[in-house]
Amino acid sequence: MAELLVRIQLGPGSGIHVARSLLREEGLGAFYKGYFARLHARLHDLALLTLCGLTAGAIGASVGSPADLALIRVQADYTLPQAQRRNYKNAFHALTRIVADEGVLALWKGAGPTVVRAMALNMGMLASYDQSVELFRDTIGLSEASTVVGASAVSGFFAAACSLPFDYVKTQIQKMQPDAHGNYPYSGSLDCVVKTLKAGGPFKLYSGFPVYCIRIAPHVMGVYR
Repeated sequence: MAELLVRIQLGPGSGIHVARSLLREEGLGAFYKGYFARLHARLHDLALLTLCGLTAGAIGASVGSPADLALIRVQADYTLPQAQRRNYKNAFHALTRIVADEGVLALWKGAGPTVVRAMALNMGMLASYDQSVELFRDTIGLSEASTVVGASAVSGFFAAACSLPFDYVKTQIQKMQPDAHGNYPYSGSLDCVVKTLKAGGPFKLYSGFPVYCIRIAPHVMGVYR
């Protein structure tokens, strides 16, 4: 249709006349000249942004996994019965205890789903934000502030939808501790997914979705300000 608009702007006659001439002389494909080139360019840009987001998410999550583990352990400690608590004083004490009790490599327990979560979050965020901005600003005509808020909300929703299942698995793996026989509730991430699906169905992986969306949306807004 962009081709038709250009012909109308450059040539004489009404839109209907130009459209008929274009259809008669060049066929239906003439209406879409340049469309696939523009689509290819946009998909290329989106793929590049997605790749950058996936890479950045993977690197950041790998580096930050020990701190994330300590945070989850400290938070989870308060939800356990007194006899089962690890009694961490703070995050630094948690890191020290984890190394002393479980070894240095234990600092990266749950690193797999942590990395995948970060990659999925960035992918969902990047893939939806630019399209949302175009919709709110160019199509609907919202102000810049309203566009940022609206696009951040949409992007936060998709980022949460893509990453929350991995976040759920990450949290379960990081907070688990052995029972009296030394057995852990999950042997790994896949085992956690299978047992969760059997126990609560697929929606169990989306526990806390509204809260997670509210948590992610300000993050998106801060990234794109």
